[in-house]
Amino acid sequence: MSWLDRLRQGLAKSTGRLGDSLAGLATGNAPLDDARLDEIEEALIAADLGPAVAARIRERLAGARFARGIDEAGLKAAVAEEVAAVLAPVAKPLAVTAFPRPQVVLVVGVNGSGKTTTIAKLARRFTEQDYTVMLAAGDTFRAAAIAQLRIWAERIGVPLIAGEQGADAAGLAYTALEAARAAGTDVLIIDTAGRLQNKAGLMDELAKMRRVLQKLSPAAPHDTVLVLDATTGQNALGQIEVFRDVAKVTGLVMTKLDGSARGGMLVAAAEKFRLPIHAVGVGEGMDDLRSFDAAEFAAALVGR
Repeated sequence: MSWLDRLRQGLAKSTGRLGDSLAGLATGNAPLDDARLDEIEEALIAADLGPAVAARIRERLAGARFARGIDEAGLKAAVAEEVAAVLAPVAKPLAVTAFPRPQVVLVVGVNGSGKTTTIAKLARRFTEQDYTVMLAAGDTFRAAAIAQLRIWAERIGVPLIAGEQGADAAGLAYTALEAARAAGTDVLIIDTAGRLQNKAGLMDELAKMRRVLQKLSPAAPHDTVLVLDATTGQNALGQIEVFRDVAKVTGLVMTKLDGSARGGMLVAAAEKFRLPIHAVGVGEGMDDLRSFDAAEFAAALVGR
């Protein structure tokens, strides 16, 4: 199955929610009047695209171009084109550009978002691009997170810096960066705790981690990537807001599109926050995370 087919399969629930609504709202040769435009706008909001994007699409459809009506294919094409226009400026793969090496990638997100497996998939992708990678188990709050990351590191064949549960996360990050520099590693990916219920503690821990990393590398972390669970829908927007303020997030990865009817949320996030979207995940397999492509995502979302 091609990546686009997998993406369409992963977005099937979202497509069913949005595409079926749009199919029922096409007018054929009848005028696209205000009442029908209102219905289309409501359908877009219900599909988690957000009020701003829905209003933008409504405005476009209200143009004279569609005064004589619009069929299903035309309606889906117009929506996909506008969605792609929102997403295109933020579709930016995670690139290794730091000099001197390593590029330090801090990965943040709430527990259960798929953070640890996303780290493994990113590491795998970097190794396939002939970069050397090291992982650091900076979520020292949970023994399970450390154990899971160790298993992934062994599977991928990359070194892991880990401590005991309860160890100082910032100290571990410092040790990992020292080790990565000594080994001439290209990319160091650091896991972090994700307990939002203690926001102040998380803020302090992440701030301390950044400070100690910058003692060794003033530009570190070069990327702070927030992993989002697509199934949370609009709640993910609140997570972006918190982590943007707490962790200085520089980009997003969305996971679990394979089980979600909430893929439209990514469009709302792009419109509201303008943060780079690095990749999307459509399954648990190591090859199920790919760089984000705006046009592909938009087409899959509306069922084209």
